[in-house]
Amino acid sequence: MRLRINPLASDIIISIYIVATLYLRFKWESQTATSPMLSIVMGFCFVLIIWALIKLKILNPNWFGLFNAKKS
Repeated sequence: MRLRINPLASDIIISIYIVATLYLRFKWESQTATSPMLSIVMGFCFVLIIWALIKLKILNPNWFGLFNAKKS
């Protein structure tokens, strides 16, 4: 059995993840001398993690109901 998180929980997890990673990036970059390229690479890695979890169908975002769900 594969781990699948329901759409509302996925939306909440993704929102918390985005806010937390942005906070950590801003806090860390303000305390250290970080190059813009390193900042871009870190942001890309954080986005890649979420993208992989969505592609593996572990997270199933509904985007808080903003888009119509597919009817099969």
